[in-house]
Amino acid sequence: MQWKPNTTVAAIAEHDGRFLLVEESINGNIVFNQPAGHLEQGETLIEAIKREVMEETAWEFEPSSLVGVYLYPNPHQPDITYLRFCFYGKCTNEHKGQALDEGIVRAVWLTPAEIETEHQRMRSPLVPRCIKDHLDGNSYPLELLHHYLDQ
Repeated sequence: MQWKPNTTVAAIAEHDGRFLLVEESINGNIVFNQPAGHLEQGETLIEAIKREVMEETAWEFEPSSLVGVYLYPNPHQPDITYLRFCFYGKCTNEHKGQALDEGIVRAVWLTPAEIETEHQRMRSPLVPRCIKDHLDGNSYPLELLHHYLDQ
């Protein structure tokens, strides 16, 4: 049987030196995460990240670059590994009053110092790693991605 990782997308959005994160309830704990989620059948990675950011934060997101691709085995479920595509972009419009995905407590903008202070509450080490990679200048053109869904 062929092994397949779970494909996920994650967003980095920055405004006035703050990064958009979500506070979410996971297994009874309130943790911070990037707006992120699973790629759904039939959608492109770009469609997935726009949808996930909207569903989790009520912000429209326009990706402008790929920060990195990350392979991450779930330490709590050894049979699950995530293949994460992390995008950088801008939030363009907030839909105030929109209900957020189940489990999302709120969207919040945090500084890098606040993220460091809250490092124990990050859902995974990928959250600060992706932000660090962005701050270190990792930026790859979206033209790297090719989708052949209508073939």
